[in-house]
Amino acid sequence: MTPDDLEVWGLPLHPLVVHGVVVLVPLAALAVLLSALWPALRRRLGLITPLLALAALVLTPVAILSGESLLERVGPVPSALAHEALGRMLPPWAIALFVVAVAQWLWFRRGARGRERRGASPTRGERAVGIALAAAAVVVAVGSVAMVVLIGEAGARSVWG
Repeated sequence: MTPDDLEVWGLPLHPLVVHGVVVLVPLAALAVLLSALWPALRRRLGLITPLLALAALVLTPVAILSGESLLERVGPVPSALAHEALGRMLPPWAIALFVVAVAQWLWFRRGARGRERRGASPTRGERAVGIALAAAAVVVAVGSVAMVVLIGEAGARSVWG
């Protein structure tokens, strides 16, 4: 793959794709976090939360590949290398964000229907899973947003520093 392969109208693809990641990761993280803590909003968001996380997950490797292409063009600038190193840390967070979003959606969708059918309140085990999902949501939301901020800050320093 040549650097020209990842261009749009003669411009590097990386700055364009990165803006999608910068918007979608925090938005998905916020949706996951709010879905964990606010049941009424969880029901309204429904499938939107895992779909946001999926979009963030799909765009993350595109941003990395386009960044590698841009790095080939600009050369081994230390600040760009630091940005690249941080960027390579985002995929596990994007995967975790997607997994938690899907698990949360499936769990509360199944759990709410099951409770409605039997007309009961959640069992101790169901509450424990809900709490574990909420804790995972907090960790993944904070971690993924923190990574995006660190990566973006390093990228801005690389461009403007």
